[in-house]
Amino acid sequence: MDSTRRKNYDALWQMYEKIQPLLENLHRNFTETQNNITCDIQRLYDKDPLGNVLIDKKRLEKILLLSYVCNTQAEYQQGFHEMVMLFQLMLEHDHETFWLFQFFLQKTEHSCVINIGVGKNLDMLNNLINFLDPVFAEHLKGKGAGAVQSLFPWFCLCFQRAFKSFEDVWRLWEVLLTGKPCRNFQVPVAYSLLQLVREQVLQESMASDDILLACNRLVDLDADELVSAACLVYAELMQKDVSCPVIFPSSSPKQPFLISQAQPMAGICSFRDSHTTFSATTPWGAGGALHCILALCMCDSCLLEQTVLPEATALSPHSLCPCQWIWAHSGHPGSRENVTG
Repeated sequence: MDSTRRKNYDALWQMYEKIQPLLENLHRNFTETQNNITCDIQRLYDKDPLGNVLIDKKRLEKILLLSYVCNTQAEYQQGFHEMVMLFQLMLEHDHETFWLFQFFLQKTEHSCVINIGVGKNLDMLNNLINFLDPVFAEHLKGKGAGAVQSLFPWFCLCFQRAFKSFEDVWRLWEVLLTGKPCRNFQVPVAYSLLQLVREQVLQESMASDDILLACNRLVDLDADELVSAACLVYAELMQKDVSCPVIFPSSSPKQPFLISQAQPMAGICSFRDSHTTFSATTPWGAGGALHCILALCMCDSCLLEQTVLPEATALSPHSLCPCQWIWAHSGHPGSRENVTG
């Protein structure tokens, strides 16, 4: 299976090199994004305290560029370079890093992508605060208005900057990849982070800017403790769905309704409304699930789920996997007939 992943990665890169001139002419913002990737990588600090180089920036740039071209849903946004850097630090080969990043995006339902999941996460976080902590919610609607919406970097970087070590970052990411105890577990995680500053915010009656500063000071956290707190939030949420009817705004703001008489909060927040067994203290260890995860990074055609053909191409918008799309533009005889037929 590893040889298949490697061959697919190499084939993608070779085809990309062939169609690069076409991308520069037809693909939206290709040159601009290419420059952004280069600039972001150059700003990365790539040495340990002893001055040893930790990452290969050229290899990192290659992975990010190929991901941008192949994954037309996620494309590229600032912060991806930090996420992929972490994968590169843990893995030996570029093809492993590339496929693991794609798998991570898919498994987390692109929750870290600004144009796909981040806005939804912020809306769900607001819903969760309103439901579980009305006092805090009132402050955030008043003097603290806008603070929650300013927390988008938490989701864009999957909380990477909140932890004291890469091991803690990967600990949380492994949990997110399990899909347990619920979908969108990143939202209870963010809620748990906010609870760490709640008392200070209310006691000092902080405005939104001060709340954001307090949240930005949440660093050097322990992943196990945060995961445990988020699991307790989920348990509390499930319990309140059953036994605690509260007023919650419906799609029509003029008609509030009782949650107990409508869909459960788990449905509103897109959490799985099911019973699961999950231990917040399971000793995963950094990278402990890598072999299992990499074994799952496969699909029938190219190891990626289907994506939509970019608008800039001349082909009709069939649902294609990235391998098929690159093949269609490779100039190989019969490639367009094979894809469009």
